[in-house]
This record gives sequence, structure tokens and C-alpha cells, in this order.
Amino acid sequence: MLWTILIVLLVLWLLGVIGGIAGNLIHLLLVIALIVLIVRLVQGRSR
Repeated sequence: MLWTILIVLLVLWLLGVIGGIAGNLIHLLLVIALIVLIVRLVQGRSR
């Protein structure tokens, strides 16, 4: 589920960069998704 969300956000971010649509919201969501991914990876390794 997390990977699906990350891929969707990455595609939307790329569309935003190329087309200029959606702007800062997509960048913010991408940063949040990357932070969540890093936290999940760190927690998974510690268990």
C-alpha cells in the first residue's frame, strides 16, 4: 500500500514539474511520503 501511494505521488510530482500544475502541494506530499517511507524502513530493520 505504501509503495502504491509513493509511486502515485511520484508520478503526480513529475507531472507537476513538467506541466506546472498542482505546484507546492505535490512537492509537500512527496516530501511527506519520503519521510514516511524512511521511517517505515528504519522501523522494519530494528524489529
